[in-house]
Amino acid sequence: MRLGIDLGGTKIEIAALADDGRELLRRRVATPQGDYPATLQAIAGLVTDAEIELGRRGSVGIGIPGAESLVDGRIKNANSTCLIGQPLRADLQHLLQREIRLANDANCFALSEAIDGAGRGAACVFGVILGTGVGGGIVIDGRVLVGANAIAGEWGHNPLPADPADPLPPQRCYCGRDGCNETWLSGPGLAADHQRHTGIALTAADIAHQAAAGDTASAATVDRHVRRLGRALASVINLLDPDVVVLGGGLSQMAQLYEKLPGYCRPHVFSDDLRTRILPPAHGDSSGVRGAAWLWN
Repeated sequence: MRLGIDLGGTKIEIAALADDGRELLRRRVATPQGDYPATLQAIAGLVTDAEIELGRRGSVGIGIPGAESLVDGRIKNANSTCLIGQPLRADLQHLLQREIRLANDANCFALSEAIDGAGRGAACVFGVILGTGVGGGIVIDGRVLVGANAIAGEWGHNPLPADPADPLPPQRCYCGRDGCNETWLSGPGLAADHQRHTGIALTAADIAHQAAAGDTASAATVDRHVRRLGRALASVINLLDPDVVVLGGGLSQMAQLYEKLPGYCRPHVFSDDLRTRILPPAHGDSSGVRGAAWLWN
């Protein structure tokens, strides 16, 4: 039995998978905000309760909003800031009395979709997270690519490729750099772009809904977003040349992405044809927790 845990900013979710991928159990609790010791206890409690309910012990994989430092094993680059600088793996292994595996949550998403999701059978899958932030994970032949610096797939902090037809004002990212993909392609980035052009404050979900209903201003915002996403993804395709790109996160639910994105990528791809498939996730928002379980594949 494989236990997967998705450690998010607002909720911690656990799922138990059988060896054939069948879901045996799923539970979630609220994430203790800003409280590292309470977060450890919440994870341990979920594991203990799941194993009691199912009557067996499982392997444990955990998807986290950050990465382990290769210098000292402590968590870095986490938007759940209470995790930063903490020896999360060591602390959880002590609590759970077993080896655990940790991976970035975007890597878990990509792994889930590569194992038995939209990218099943593909040699190279790039999993994209388009939500509050922008992340990515790379899976090669069923294995997560971590990279020499533990940042493989972090395209959200590459600069958005410039386009003279789309001049953009300077935009500082939380990471301290200017013009990162995340500042323009995240949900907050989409909302800020809409307000910049219309003066109207809406959430990304509301903008997508209004665009689908025929609102011209919202449709224009979504079209600008997809064009930017197209040239940003093209730079990844030129470098990695994946068989499949799977889109996840809240923005991945916009139907316009799958209708327009291939056409907006194609002019920027260094090829006479674009054969990379751009697909929605087969497992939706379950992919993160499923991928954490598959870390023991």
